[in-house]
Amino acid sequence: MTRFTALLLPLLLCTTANAAELIASVDRSRLNSGETVELTLEISDVTQFGKPDLTPLEPLFEVRGTRQVNQLNTLNGDNRATTRWIITLLPKENGSVVIPSLQMGEVQSQPITVQVVESDTREDKNSLDPVFIEASLDQSSVYVQAQAILTVRVYHSVSLYDDSSLSPLQIVDARVEQLGDTRTYEKDINGVRHGVIEMRYAIYPQHSGLLTITPQTFSATLVDTQPAQDTSPQGPKPGKLMRVTSSEIPLTVKPKPLTYPADAPWLPARSLSLSESWNPEPEHTQIGDSLTRSLTLKVEGLAASQLPALPATDVNGLRRYPDQPVLSNQSNDRGMIGSREEREALVPSRSGSIDLPTVDVVWWNTFEDHLEHSSLPARTLQVANNPSLQVDTPTGNLQPGIVDNDTLWWWKLSTLILACTTLLGFGLWWRARWQPAILRAAQTGPSPRTLLDDIKRASQANDPQATRQALDAWARQQPETLADMAARFVPLSDALDGLNGALYSETGQHWQGEDLWRAIRAIPTAERVHDPVGDSGLPPLYPK
Repeated sequence: MTRFTALLLPLLLCTTANAAELIASVDRSRLNSGETVELTLEISDVTQFGKPDLTPLEPLFEVRGTRQVNQLNTLNGDNRATTRWIITLLPKENGSVVIPSLQMGEVQSQPITVQVVESDTREDKNSLDPVFIEASLDQSSVYVQAQAILTVRVYHSVSLYDDSSLSPLQIVDARVEQLGDTRTYEKDINGVRHGVIEMRYAIYPQHSGLLTITPQTFSATLVDTQPAQDTSPQGPKPGKLMRVTSSEIPLTVKPKPLTYPADAPWLPARSLSLSESWNPEPEHTQIGDSLTRSLTLKVEGLAASQLPALPATDVNGLRRYPDQPVLSNQSNDRGMIGSREEREALVPSRSGSIDLPTVDVVWWNTFEDHLEHSSLPARTLQVANNPSLQVDTPTGNLQPGIVDNDTLWWWKLSTLILACTTLLGFGLWWRARWQPAILRAAQTGPSPRTLLDDIKRASQANDPQATRQALDAWARQQPETLADMAARFVPLSDALDGLNGALYSETGQHWQGEDLWRAIRAIPTAERVHDPVGDSGLPPLYPK
């Protein structure tokens, strides 16, 4: 027993160490020389005490400050405690600088690489001001409707009250999207430590030509280091109100290239990816199965609202029920990443091979400045017959030349049997005309009138599943199939499409069954099977 405990204890300690994680992240991965970056270390193991060892940071970074944040979150009755250390670092070198792995107890974080870009040391008049502002574009010219990133930075070497504000960015003939939240960090300029407030915007010009980025105005109240003694808390804040304005920036907007296809939507992007997924996978598909196909278009350099619709899967043999597209936006150091996901339910209506065409998207690579195509290859669905589902295949889908001799022979035999049974039935009817009226035996199954009542109750209750079951039971007692009746009677066809949409669409819909019941009742009387016993349950007194 002692030996077993000695073996089990190290295993438990190893499992606990692996369960705990020290997760490291930075607020940005690209910065200029002299600027600080915030490193966040997070751990959810309450058994770990102390703080991380920051000694490995000293060769490459100057630690400007450290603060600890404790949180307790409750989810589904479970309490989860997390501890974060937010460390402000000033890189000592330029280029690719690696934040090394840090250790806390038995766990350690993963290293992170940041890019430190050398910036020019400011020697102009603004660097001596207590507050100044600068604005810059990531490029001097862009294509129409392509992305240009505007970065606005406010530098202050004095303390500011929290009443600071920046004028809203409004540009004529351009769309403006803010990229992420406002960032704050520090930067050394000419040996003076400055606080920095940074805002980033994605600008999409709508017309070619020269676009002017309007100046931005920042206003704030400087903290007075020696306030007056008689200042009340409700009164105006002591200090000097200061306003600074950025410079006007020109941006050259190029028109759409002449080599771009005229019939394709204009998509200027830095990168583009196209992907698809299926639920379930279409390896074993039968008639009537519902397949959900998802197409996702992800574009770097455009917002989701700028992305065009993807080609619909309009293929003979597949009923299509599309959902609303899902749009989402993300931002990173290189700007906006727009995503558009389109989902559609596909229901096979015939067996055999169904070919799905290639999905092709044309776009202009703004990074390499040339035309590109991104596509999904064509694929073939193999659809098998469904023994539990009777599928009415329209005769128009039959192709000439595919009926062999055996099939033709079976058709001849079935026609002969049908003719013989018709003659026999006519003879029995002729004989029955001269027989006295007798009570008929009770039928074994439900009458057509009862089945119609089932359809009425299910449709008026707006229950698509029960309506479909009652409709199938009623159709089996009719002289023709539902497909034949729908082909002759347009209101019935429209009502059936609505019912199938409610059954097979992934998200479903609020189905109203009144149209289907109205269409069933409107079928001409001669094309429905009548209840031979009538309302009284007795055969007619004088059969004709």
